[in-house]
Amino acid sequence: MPRSTLRRSLLCAGALCLTASATTPALADAAPQVGVSAKRLNIQTGSRATVKGRLQAPGSVRLQIQRGHRWVTIDRDRTDARGRYALRGRLRQPTSARARVKTSSGATRVVGRLNVYRRALASWYGPGLFGNKLGCGGTLTTGSIGVANKHLPCGSKVTLRHRGRVLRVRVIDRGPYVGGREYDLTAATARKLGFSGHGPIQATR
Repeated sequence: MPRSTLRRSLLCAGALCLTASATTPALADAAPQVGVSAKRLNIQTGSRATVKGRLQAPGSVRLQIQRGHRWVTIDRDRTDARGRYALRGRLRQPTSARARVKTSSGATRVVGRLNVYRRALASWYGPGLFGNKLGCGGTLTTGSIGVANKHLPCGSKVTLRHRGRVLRVRVIDRGPYVGGREYDLTAATARKLGFSGHGPIQATR
């Protein structure tokens, strides 16, 4: 092959590579962006979770929560002429799951964790018991984070909410053994939630 032809081939190959790399971001930018302007994801059973926002182009959107390896739709909406949407999903059972908005074009945006709470009675423990063995293994310390529960398997995750504070912890001990109480919070867990004494708390799994 003549040297000039070889040079042109190499230049063309370089130009093609540059063209391909330059157009790739443009294709990515063509996907509609999912804007979120407001959301309400910590709710009581029977209430509605809310996510509002705007798409770059009008279309349909869905509010979904993750169930294992699947995403389940809990509400649908179609944007107005300005691309605005409002999704409101009602859940009647306690749950704690990742939530996302998905558009008809396939674009998605995870908006956080949807927590649907119910009322539960709780107490806390620690002083005088530090150094004792935990029912699920390990030793209770001043920094132990978790809860005691009589029935949930050890290691189960529980989301607790009190006075606007939210904490997701594991079951690490057994108890409480006082009638009507469902959870016993370790001292460190109670401190993070601003919980004291005994009384109602919001809980979900």
